[in-house]
Amino acid sequence: MKSIWLTGKEKTQINQVQKTGKTEVCIIGAGIFGLSTAYYLSNAGVDCLVIDQDGIACKTTGHTTAKITSQHGLIYHYLVDTYGLHFAKQYFTANESAIGEIERIIQDNQIACDFSRKTHTMYTRSISDKKKVEEEIQALEQITKQAGEVTETELPFPIELGVCMKNQAQFHPIQYVSGLARVIQEKGGKIYLDTHCYQLEKEKDGYHIATNQGEIIAKKVVLATHYPFLRFPGWYFLKMYQSTSYAIGISTKKQIPSNLYLQVENPKLSFRPAVDNEGREILILGGYGHKTGKAVTRQMTYGKLEQTAKQFDPDCEIRYWWSTRDCVTLDKIPYIGQFSNFYPDIYVGTGFNKWGMTSSNVAARIIYDAICGKENPYAEVFTATRMKPIQNRGEVKNMLVDSAKTIVGRRLQRADLTLADISQGDGGIIAYQGEKVGVYRAEDGKIYGVKPVCTHLGCLLNWNGADKTWDCPCHGSRFNYDGKNLYDPAIEPLEKVEVQE
Repeated sequence: MKSIWLTGKEKTQINQVQKTGKTEVCIIGAGIFGLSTAYYLSNAGVDCLVIDQDGIACKTTGHTTAKITSQHGLIYHYLVDTYGLHFAKQYFTANESAIGEIERIIQDNQIACDFSRKTHTMYTRSISDKKKVEEEIQALEQITKQAGEVTETELPFPIELGVCMKNQAQFHPIQYVSGLARVIQEKGGKIYLDTHCYQLEKEKDGYHIATNQGEIIAKKVVLATHYPFLRFPGWYFLKMYQSTSYAIGISTKKQIPSNLYLQVENPKLSFRPAVDNEGREILILGGYGHKTGKAVTRQMTYGKLEQTAKQFDPDCEIRYWWSTRDCVTLDKIPYIGQFSNFYPDIYVGTGFNKWGMTSSNVAARIIYDAICGKENPYAEVFTATRMKPIQNRGEVKNMLVDSAKTIVGRRLQRADLTLADISQGDGGIIAYQGEKVGVYRAEDGKIYGVKPVCTHLGCLLNWNGADKTWDCPCHGSRFNYDGKNLYDPAIEPLEKVEVQE
């Protein structure tokens, strides 16, 4: 599995020196949100440093489709209906402003990242979903003149109805964040990689951040870790879930669509053009996503995307494939601002709901303004400590029921597989010496055993056969087949178990 953005990536030059000491602001996470925040702070002369347990943008940011748009699904009818027209306009304006900000940053700092303006279209091929698109068009007519109705596109199939948004954009996310990292360091900001934060505590002289490289003391902290690893008192694990998305990059002799598209109904197919590091024109095709933690196979995910691509062009070549996880809030609005009323100097940006390119910039500006004592016109829309009644009560109930079943019910289920049932290149939970053990049998026959219990809150994990990972169905943590922690909110690896034939 390799993302088109990370293939052939030149390593960003990071000037790492002393990894301990004091700073005004410590940003935990070197993805697009963390680096965007550091960009604004360092430009303003604020002493800041960024830490990350891995490399620059090698998690969610490096596995995105990199659409820069304010068209976040069919959201505007929902926002107008739920929160009113003014609120919906604020949400739209915040994200439109983010597109302009990203373009300004690119131009001001001469960042070569293939930025280009595009039209983004949400469409349906289903008569039963046509009304949803019509309602979205009606809502957007009250908000902007950029949106319009379409009945034909450049896609290789007919549609029932679509709503397009002009003047949106796309770029190469790794080249963009690498440019941000360069500017941050030029302005005096620091970036420490391979630096794993495993504890954060409030003391009299600030927040003490314990890492594998030493201790950092900061007056303020920004959690830019995709999913907040602090459980309390934010309670974010009760307010959102994670969704897994899949994408492939194909080369074809047929005409590649020049704009951006997303299908309303499942499998929610996503299209965008790109150019890879060898100069080839590539079509990025996404879809067939699911709630993180569902037990899936390669055929259910990448296999379906490949079948879809072959329908459009039987002779196309699959050159890239990758997946990512997105935090989805239950009220569809990101959480941005103070992490908790009990910790006024810890800030968070999460729940970007698959639209992290624009939302990350919105979040960075809101938190920059908060740290610098400035008023931000959009802060109230996204406030992370909001206690408004959740409108999606059905989704809340489903999430709580799923978590309860996973924590309690699945622990009581028998493991019906044995080691002999696990074929090479596959994994699963087996009964072994009276215990449930997660087993992966590599292509060379080597067996990897782990305790299949999430180190976040103890949920029983599921095997993801598409990416060969252990995924948590409760809150979306992900671990490699050998137990290494890959995605938060869990920050500790799985316990290894010795398994013999």
